[in-house]
Amino acid sequence: MEHIRFVDLFAGLGGIRIGFEQACTELNISSKCVFTSEIKSYAVDIYRYNFNDDIVEGDITKIDENKIPDFDFLLAGFPCQAFSTAGKRAGFDDVRGTLFFDIARILKAKQPAGFLLENVEGLVTHDKKASTDKIGHTLTTIIQILEDLGYHTTWKVLDAKNFQVPQSRKRIYIAGSLKNMVSLNEFVEKHAYFKDIREQGLPCLDTVFTRKLLELYSPEGLEGKSIKDKRGGTNNIHSWELELKGQLSNQQKELMGLLLRERRKKKWAELKGITWMDGMPLTLDEIHSFYNFLPKTKLQQLLDDMVCKKYIRYEHPKDLVMTEAGRKKREYATHLEKGYNIVTGKLSFELNKILGKNCIAPTIVATEADKIGVIDNNKIRRMSERECLRFFGFPEWYQSNISHKQLYDLIGNTVVVPVIKAVSHRILRTF
Repeated sequence: MEHIRFVDLFAGLGGIRIGFEQACTELNISSKCVFTSEIKSYAVDIYRYNFNDDIVEGDITKIDENKIPDFDFLLAGFPCQAFSTAGKRAGFDDVRGTLFFDIARILKAKQPAGFLLENVEGLVTHDKKASTDKIGHTLTTIIQILEDLGYHTTWKVLDAKNFQVPQSRKRIYIAGSLKNMVSLNEFVEKHAYFKDIREQGLPCLDTVFTRKLLELYSPEGLEGKSIKDKRGGTNNIHSWELELKGQLSNQQKELMGLLLRERRKKKWAELKGITWMDGMPLTLDEIHSFYNFLPKTKLQQLLDDMVCKKYIRYEHPKDLVMTEAGRKKREYATHLEKGYNIVTGKLSFELNKILGKNCIAPTIVATEADKIGVIDNNKIRRMSERECLRFFGFPEWYQSNISHKQLYDLIGNTVVVPVIKAVSHRILRTF
């Protein structure tokens, strides 16, 4: 049995470590984590709780790379920063000031056999110089630096839904080896759905919000629904349908639906002489042009009532203007007549998504992890901690010793373990 040593940087919940160790086990390779770094205190708490109280070092920017034990592989789900210096200088200095620099300086000093990096999909196009460019300058610089350090480097955006977890989560994976190019193509796709990971018989919610949902819809009818004041077709429920901000007449609900669609049409921007935006305030006359079943005075009464109840706002349209810094921004065009605009959003709702048993969840992010609901015994509850961990492929032995809020903050930025395992298989075969 071969033996390898690895380091786990920006460790978070330890998902990259778990996936890498699983791949080692399947390939009959013994492994040992010889160095871990994580700066967030409650991430350190849960990491040490699940990995036998391993020592976790702090801020990687303050760690001397020469004092890190020798190792064979570097693992890092490095945070996606602004990469503000990218493009201002050349070569290795191009990423100073970003956390990728700390990865690069450690690789340069220790020269391990390989590495696995993970980041958000947006890194691919960050700092594009031309619309025709396939990748941005930031990723180009990162790849060039890794290759200059002697690594055969490849990258690919992979979606977790193809690796037997019921979540669509696209991330870029960058793999490198001193020996051979790592192939990240032609993974065998395997799929799963929420029914494969859900728990049952857990405590449910009993609030005004959930009661209203269950008054209007059957439990089965709620599965797969989103709750947000935006377009979304038949799978979307709006605040005015639930009358969350106050009672509305059928005419007002019909009007809200029409306004939701009309306010996106480009003709209104042309009439106002402003740059189109997705959702403009429309004047009383403009609304009356497509909702003329009522006298204009009665129409205004309906609209003003919905302004008082905060379903809509009465405001000037916004136009694109150039700032002194040479950037474009939206500002109120106060010379134009005020109009009525829908108060949009979803985070103000108690829940913004009800998962169905046959659903694949959209990308779970930290700010919304606690807003996902599920049906349990014909009632509604929040997604459980165990379900959340299963969405990321964490093994059943993994336990939380931190608060619910802290776990959901970390989970929204973590990796999907089965994807890491699959990519690690490819990297380890070059060892």
